[in-house]
Amino acid sequence: MSSVAFETQRAALADVVAIPVTPFAEDGSVAQDTHRALLRRLLDGSITTLTPNGNTGEFYALTPEERRLVTELTIEEAGERAVVLVGVGHDVPTAVASARHARELGAGMVMVHQPVHPYVSQAGWVDYHRAVAEAVPELGVVPYIRNAQLTGARLAELADVCPNVIGVKYAVPDAARFAAFARDAGLERFVWVAGLAEPYAPSYFSAGATGFTSGLVNVAPAVSLNMIEALRSGDYPAAMKVWEQIRRFEELRAANGSADNVTVVKEALASLGLCRREVRPPSRTLRDEQRAEVAAIAAGWSI
Repeated sequence: MSSVAFETQRAALADVVAIPVTPFAEDGSVAQDTHRALLRRLLDGSITTLTPNGNTGEFYALTPEERRLVTELTIEEAGERAVVLVGVGHDVPTAVASARHARELGAGMVMVHQPVHPYVSQAGWVDYHRAVAEAVPELGVVPYIRNAQLTGARLAELADVCPNVIGVKYAVPDAARFAAFARDAGLERFVWVAGLAEPYAPSYFSAGATGFTSGLVNVAPAVSLNMIEALRSGDYPAAMKVWEQIRRFEELRAANGSADNVTVVKEALASLGLCRREVRPPSRTLRDEQRAEVAAIAAGWSI
């Protein structure tokens, strides 16, 4: 299948790639009606790329049944309004089964989470992603790269055998490394998504990214869209104005090794009355004084 066949998917990656939260009910289960309402809020806010089972969706805290449910809810709500990029991962058979499930439901792409294993060789990284990509040749495949040791040449090697590997969510916090990696892999060959969201988007766009992921978008879709519009037009001062607006919120998410990455997003949504604040271990809800600060930030955005 030629890359031309993936034009829709490639365009969807060159955008705000939303990572929706997974809201929980009082009994701890997935709050399905709330989940649908949050997804509709994103769609009504002109967000057209959704990633169920991303890290902001607490992927690793969900059961296999819940991951399937979240995928189903997202694809149903998206309909024709958005392209869905389903997060898959864990052991190879589980990742393959999740990718095939996404294909059966009509998703356009899968994002392959960074392999969680204490021993990841570069050749083994290729093998892992090849197993998933070859199982769903009709879907666009997007590796989620958090491994600073991985070389661009390895990504090129993967795409040589799996032409459906069309984009990359690059989440190593090093703009110079990203610039080199993208050029070693093929700057024009892949769609480069800044995988560390709005705080890194301006520097990564300057090096070749054309999309960015976002958890903040759950709270304020217009803020994320303002940033990508500025970046698309090359207006870095305008993009940095948005950066300044969101800086404290993102600092709270990034503190202590991103301990409260999801927690802060859900706290902001809770302050707006949109979902419960509860997160699952190993995440934890915020202390009262932090809650007040998050609520003040969210209230200050034009939502």
